Amino acid sequence: MAKKPANLIYGVDEAPPLGATLLLGFQHIFVLTISFVLILVLVREGGGSAEDAERLIKVSMISMGVATILQGLRLGPVGSGYLCPQLIGPAYLSASLLAVKSGGLSMVAGMTMVGGFFGALLSRAMRWLRPIFPAEVTGTVVAMVALELVPLSVSKFLGFEGPNPSIQSSSVVVASVTLASMVALSVWGQAKLRLYCVLIGTGIGYASSYFAGILTAEHLRRVVQAPFFSMPTLTHQGWSFDGALLVPFVVAAVASSLKAVGDLTTCQKINDAEWKRPDMRSIGGGILADACGVILSGGLGTMGQSTSSSNVGLSIGTGAASRRIAFACGGIMIFLAFFPKLAEFYVIMPTPVMGALLFFSVSFMILAGIQIMLSRLIDARKTFVIGISLILGLSLDMLPGAYREVYPALQPIFSSSLSLATVSAIVLNLLLRMGIAKRAVFEFEPGVSSSEEVFNFMERQGAVWGARREVIYNATAALNELLESLSMPQFAQGKVQIAVGFDEFNLDIDISYSGEPMEFPGARPSRAELLADDQGMAKLAGFLVQQYADRVRSDIANGRCRIQLHFDH
Repeated sequence: MAKKPANLIYGVDEAPPLGATLLLGFQHIFVLTISFVLILVLVREGGGSAEDAERLIKVSMISMGVATILQGLRLGPVGSGYLCPQLIGPAYLSASLLAVKSGGLSMVAGMTMVGGFFGALLSRAMRWLRPIFPAEVTGTVVAMVALELVPLSVSKFLGFEGPNPSIQSSSVVVASVTLASMVALSVWGQAKLRLYCVLIGTGIGYASSYFAGILTAEHLRRVVQAPFFSMPTLTHQGWSFDGALLVPFVVAAVASSLKAVGDLTTCQKINDAEWKRPDMRSIGGGILADACGVILSGGLGTMGQSTSSSNVGLSIGTGAASRRIAFACGGIMIFLAFFPKLAEFYVIMPTPVMGALLFFSVSFMILAGIQIMLSRLIDARKTFVIGISLILGLSLDMLPGAYREVYPALQPIFSSSLSLATVSAIVLNLLLRMGIAKRAVFEFEPGVSSSEEVFNFMERQGAVWGARREVIYNATAALNELLESLSMPQFAQGKVQIAVGFDEFNLDIDISYSGEPMEFPGARPSRAELLADDQGMAKLAGFLVQQYADRVRSDIANGRCRIQLHFDH
């Protein structure tokens, strides 16, 4: 059972009141609707009409809502069981632009379904791929997802629009007021105000935008004139396929899946104060839910989707991570597809309000990525995996034309900073893991070797393997207790052989020596036993070793005493 962190108001399995659940669901939708701008970009590049854009937004609402609900499920193979809403996926944008230019919206629909099926296949292999996605890779992906949103966040915040963008003072004022209200409520507000800090801040942003002239009477007239109810148009141009576009969409599916790994890892971490490692079973179900959403999107004729890092950041900021909010958010999103008057309220969201929402959410995601990266001991190998990947990813945003001449077959990798950083982190991790032995041997000589040598040995190996800090700490403490007792004359005669093995899931320590076996009592020796028995301190050490290790085994083989310590990783 996960231990609920102190900063959470509603944990993943808790049930907020119905009214609060609905309001929190509405709050998440404000962040999700920002992704509709990607549909407008796609339709514009494909020469589509305003009616095409409207239809795609409506069917996207349906597919996003269904996928968000699936993501919150915990029964069966589909779903992670976490609040991790789905939005129009930036990872699919570059591939979709290639498709719309070569074959129109029908090509986007067909190839999106292909990408979704590939993601579904990948989801079934996730539990066996955990060694390929250690903390330095998933943390880099989470951080890069947030960093990729920085240009969009800043441009919205500053009011950059049109062919010759410049800073709009009115936009900066509105965005600053909106962001300040969200931050103030999140930091100093009471529990209920913190829950709705984004909803309240957005309301303040709309009002400020109206008084600043950014939200005009024409915008409000669009809400008034929109029909109260209308059926989304599910018919579209059909599906078409092109083998030449397979690579871009496979790359998009991999990038989207790894983004989901990062987002769901963050969901697990924020819901468990004692989080140790990613639950790959849950992540596999989450990636399958994501893939089902992509397949549905393609089936309905729109572009692919992925998990929303911004919404995960929103969960951290508000302290509400109940998966019931996912069901409310998904249901409301589907509902809005049939009620244009309500949906239009989100569509007219002022640009500076979008910027403030992104600033608020991205702040939490950047820190979450850093925390995941630093949850393991870091050595030179991991430094290069993280550093080089972030540099390459950021270079794509800072120097847009730098990779224009890249070989055509590699262009999909360079289509976005997230794709480039993700592929870089995976490749570097695989390359730099070469030469790392899974087993290390250390010799301890009682009366000569020191506990500092043991500490340095375990720290060095832990960093090479990328082991979790607390596991190395427990192993070092257990080993020191054990070796201090073996230094007593009645136990080890001669050197003690220590072999440490690691395989990402387990840390095992084998100790062998010539001499008398140690005892490992299940109960702590009493004060009387410690004073009366000359081996009382050794028994206490044996008891403490059992508290540090997950399993302890002791036997005699080939005339030597053998102690095995096992630590789950």
